[in-house]
Amino acid sequence: MVFTPAFPPPVPASAAVIDEGLSPAAFSLSAVEYRSMSVAVAEIAAEYATLAERDASQAELTVELLRQLLAALLVRIARLPHPGEWNPAAGGEVFRVFRGELERAFVTRRRAAEYAAHLGYSPRTLTRACLAATGRTAKDLIDDRVALEAKRLLVHTGLPVASVGRMLGFTEPTNFGKFFERTVGATPGAFRATQR
Repeated sequence: MVFTPAFPPPVPASAAVIDEGLSPAAFSLSAVEYRSMSVAVAEIAAEYATLAERDASQAELTVELLRQLLAALLVRIARLPHPGEWNPAAGGEVFRVFRGELERAFVTRRRAAEYAAHLGYSPRTLTRACLAATGRTAKDLIDDRVALEAKRLLVHTGLPVASVGRMLGFTEPTNFGKFFERTVGATPGAFRATQR
């Protein structure tokens, strides 16, 4: 799911769900959790369906209500139990500092060894921390973060695919295209077309 800058309002718990790009992609819900999520999604859908029918002042209030309902839904998602392999605390300090550095440097650093050296750890230590926290390697998490930013740029800008690739540190458009297709499962152009 891709959000515009205005949605949702800045709520720390919701930011944890949408900003990291490292959270689980799917959750197994209990019957109670499923009903709760279904009601929340249905309420958002019902409000959204009435948006076009409202006059300007009412539409503005409806948009604000949608923002708040979305934030509430994301907070509900944030408090769901994560799958067994997702436990950021299990990666300890190594995983915590890696996540911060990944957010700062994903455009310029692509190799796990570069992150490890910059943070003062061995590549093996970094990978072990990532595996303990997420069940995925440091390289997988780096690629996921770059792919997430690529998706955001493809959806929210009209930039040519080659420009998006350059912004993310790819010197050749073909390399960006191959990376995106391998990571996302679709070409950048096809992904953009499905999101419009």
